[in-house]
Amino acid sequence: MKFGFDIDDTLIQLRQHAFHLYNQKLNKQIDLEHFHGLKTLEIHEPFGLTAKEGGQLWNSLAEEIYFTECPPFPHAVEVLNSLVKAGHEIYYITARDKQYGDRTKEWLIKNGFPVDEEKFYCGMKDEEKIKIIQDLKLDYYFDDKPAVLETLLELPLKVFAIDNSYNKHVKTSRLTSWSDLEELIK
Repeated sequence: MKFGFDIDDTLIQLRQHAFHLYNQKLNKQIDLEHFHGLKTLEIHEPFGLTAKEGGQLWNSLAEEIYFTECPPFPHAVEVLNSLVKAGHEIYYITARDKQYGDRTKEWLIKNGFPVDEEKFYCGMKDEEKIKIIQDLKLDYYFDDKPAVLETLLELPLKVFAIDNSYNKHVKTSRLTSWSDLEELIK
């Protein structure tokens, strides 16, 4: 079987990591309860930032957000390694800026994710991401972003939303814990 995975907020807890960094950099103590209640991908609102200010802060912290201590979701590394061991193909398809591609691969490998150079796609817009997913003829695809998930629902593959407060409205199968994956794909 061919499995495709987004990275940020699908395999790793990027937004929550960034939320902690925002607290630290802005000298705030906004509780994670506010993070878990967000209805958007953007995390700036609880900090009283405008969308422009939030974007500027994210961009100024991008290196730290992407390449420091951002934790994988529990069991994600083990499950993907188990899939590879069972003979399945793993593809990473991320919209992260292309400039971060090599470092992202290195970070994934350093954190125990199974990475095949030929099955790593980075630096595209959502429309291009959809095209890559179609061209690869994946059997399963996992993502968190509503716009991507909604577009994929029309394709002949099994789509899973990584359950988040901002994608509850998307009508598709949900993954709430990576430890549940093997049961869901049976």
